[in-house]
Amino acid sequence: MTASHSFSALPSEAGLDIGPAWTDAPYPVLVTDRHGRLGRLNDAARQVLPDAVSGARLSEQVPAWLADAHRRVLAAHSPGTGTKVPYGAIGDRFFEAHPTVIEGDVVWWLVDDTDRRLAERALSDARRRSAVLSETSSTLLSTLNVPRCMEVAAAMAAEHLAEAAVLIAPPRGRRFSLTYACRGGPVVQTTRQVDLAGVPGLREALQGFPPVPARWINPADIPDWAVPDGFAGPVGSVIVTPLPGHGVPAGALILLRSSTEQAFTEGEEIFARLFAARAGAALSAARLYTEQATITATLMQDLLPPALRTVHGVEYAGGYRSSADHERVGGDFYDVHPGAGPDEETLVVLGDVAGKGLNAAVLTGKIRNTLHALLPLADDHEHILNLLNSALLTSHHARFATLTLASVRRRDGRVRLRLTSAGHMPPLIVRADGSVEEAETRGTLVGALPTVTARTVETDLAPGETCLLYTDGITEARGGPLGDDLFGEDRLKRALAECAGLPAEAVVERVQMLVSQWLGSGRHDDMAVMAVTAPRTGAPSVVDGQADDGRADDRQADGGPVEGTTR
Repeated sequence: MTASHSFSALPSEAGLDIGPAWTDAPYPVLVTDRHGRLGRLNDAARQVLPDAVSGARLSEQVPAWLADAHRRVLAAHSPGTGTKVPYGAIGDRFFEAHPTVIEGDVVWWLVDDTDRRLAERALSDARRRSAVLSETSSTLLSTLNVPRCMEVAAAMAAEHLAEAAVLIAPPRGRRFSLTYACRGGPVVQTTRQVDLAGVPGLREALQGFPPVPARWINPADIPDWAVPDGFAGPVGSVIVTPLPGHGVPAGALILLRSSTEQAFTEGEEIFARLFAARAGAALSAARLYTEQATITATLMQDLLPPALRTVHGVEYAGGYRSSADHERVGGDFYDVHPGAGPDEETLVVLGDVAGKGLNAAVLTGKIRNTLHALLPLADDHEHILNLLNSALLTSHHARFATLTLASVRRRDGRVRLRLTSAGHMPPLIVRADGSVEEAETRGTLVGALPTVTARTVETDLAPGETCLLYTDGITEARGGPLGDDLFGEDRLKRALAECAGLPAEAVVERVQMLVSQWLGSGRHDDMAVMAVTAPRTGAPSVVDGQADDGRADDRQADGGPVEGTTR
């Protein structure tokens, strides 16, 4: 074959006998000369370039990317093995252009690469959306705070799905919680009354029905309240989709694009529903947690130890620590039931239920409620213990408890105590001189035997003296240098001897501090400790919100002050 400037590369003019294969090739083929003129085209090429004219300049017949590629090939005299394959669009198809240089002329083979690139784009979109969904799940499920979860969901929807998003929570009465987000802008949360009928499909979405296709929603019908402040331009396309929850809808999501943005495609609508499913699950979990936490907190109020104070001129203080630091309740408890007036006894209860944790706490709640109902019978400790014992034996609980009861009354500057132990360690009394006595009360435990037998003893507390009630978690706390020694009663008594004359709160804090230091980081049982102290002064106290100066109890019948009291 000799060089020619009149398309010698063409089969018919180059003397090559290759039959009809060239014209019947499935790929579009163009032949151009070194001067940039278009020669012949096969049938496939004419279907792609129906307006192409042989002999015209190539740059006038083909897209710019192919004309530029032709100039580069001519300038290089050969395509070169390391040259990047030219590619671009012709009409609605995408082609790779492979050149063959023959004696200065160029044959361009156009390979339709549309399907492969569409598949790659679909795969890339699928990977991106999968990453977004994964991020959505991990981010939203990392918080159990409902407002924060709504804020993050709206912001992520505006970032990855649309230009703006509005998240509508299920109504509370006639008001709706709304979360507005624009791409790149702040998230705004508000509560207001809205007309759901103004947004097609929104009422149904909040009831959990399938979403209305975006093409069925007229953007011009969207009310102002459904468009976030700062949204650029008029609404061009809208998606309304439900947020599925656990059995009930978690809300609805409105996605907005402006008229300058591409309308939502069918694939994007499906992606929006997948996003909404994850956001709805996270919101539902957050709401469920919030509801359960609220219920738990409400029920916990009757299980937590009460806050103690001075009642009728007597100081009360208590401390509690559960066996697990992450738990707030357990099997140890204490209560103070004030008398109706200074002349009435105040009933003090400290107990220990067999077991730990919530199961034990449930029984402590029952015991406390039963004792509260038995207050009118508190004059006879053994009687109310037997009534409590009968109540526990007839319940479904298989646990028992030990108790200490103390009836307290201040009179003539001293505090009179009646103490009864039911299977519990006897109280310890710290005298003004630092000596520590053990109350001589004994009894059988409650909830195990048909009857309870107990011995009640009486004693007085002079000003500054304290009666300490405690559970075995205090004396059986294991720690010390080797980590396996019991704190023990002797160590507790020595600690109390150093607390002579201290207020009730200081005594409790001192005992708790020493036991905590002894334990270190070791495991322990529930621990409860309570102090009843005769104050050194007759300072005013508060009982049920009313002032009580305690002075009536500090006076003798003739009106004179009692010896040892201070005004």
